[in-house]
Amino acid sequence: MTKRTPRPERSDPRKNHFLGRLQPDDYEALMRVSKIVPLKFRKRLLQQDEPVNAVYFPLTCMFSLLVTTVGEPQMELATIGVEGIVGASEVFQTKGAMGLNLIQIPGTAVRIEANAFRKVIGDRPVVQRLIYEHLYALLRQILYAAACNRIHTMEERCARWLLMTHDRAGEDTFPLTQEFLSHMLGVRRATVNVATGMLKKAGFIRYVRGKITVIDRHGLESASCGCYRAIVKVYASLNPATR
Repeated sequence: MTKRTPRPERSDPRKNHFLGRLQPDDYEALMRVSKIVPLKFRKRLLQQDEPVNAVYFPLTCMFSLLVTTVGEPQMELATIGVEGIVGASEVFQTKGAMGLNLIQIPGTAVRIEANAFRKVIGDRPVVQRLIYEHLYALLRQILYAAACNRIHTMEERCARWLLMTHDRAGEDTFPLTQEFLSHMLGVRRATVNVATGMLKKAGFIRYVRGKITVIDRHGLESASCGCYRAIVKVYASLNPATR
């Protein structure tokens, strides 16, 4: 049984990997127009195709990026936590949001109004390059998830998603309903029940009253496909400290 010590509240903006890579002058320029905000569970931000009014740098929260189509349920494209940014590429390119951004793990984030962010980075090529690097990593995550949904079993897909959420939660227990997980994986609840039931029976997780607890991290990794490790590798390449 693998235990993890709960992390302290991470209010230092540099805990976000993007902000932590900035040069002091770029960092200070962004911090002058920023504020740290609390974000509640299931809060909806950056509605799909609509103008982006702010950029977010997760500190202790996790965003789920969902795509919606008329008459179809929501399906997750990616998750974004302390390793990434939300809304920056859309603001920089003056585009609508790629999808619906929903808070899956409540916590804090650095928030910068879109106009202020665009003004600050306008003549800062290093910051612009970092935005494109993170956009590339996000697109790689989306591509791996798309392939995973096509070729891997539901148990492997479920394990991958739980591992990624566990990484961003920083704690062994986090909120997750099977209804929401069905949206994340694009399947019916009955199918999710089977997959989580297998992981639970194997002793990897515990599910009680809308909360998942990871009780055997190594076991859960063994149940996942290689997509999880591939996604982790992509983001690690952006942060020299993790190499």
